[in-house]
Amino acid sequence: MNIFYERLKELRSEKGLTQEQLANELNISRYKITKWESGLTKPNINNLIQLAIFFDVSIAYLIGMED
Repeated sequence: MNIFYERLKELRSEKGLTQEQLANELNISRYKITKWESGLTKPNINNLIQLAIFFDVSIAYLIGMED
């Protein structure tokens, strides 16, 4: 799931959002975003769904199963 971390950073940057802004949009802590982007933790399925909806991409794209 290494590509997840890269894609999350890329999608966030494309929207011009800081980690804090993304966290606020998703109603989660900035610390959680930091941990995901640094590869320290993985998001649960609910968080993956939130991210996919927010960025208008598939979960398969987020986790690197499709381009």
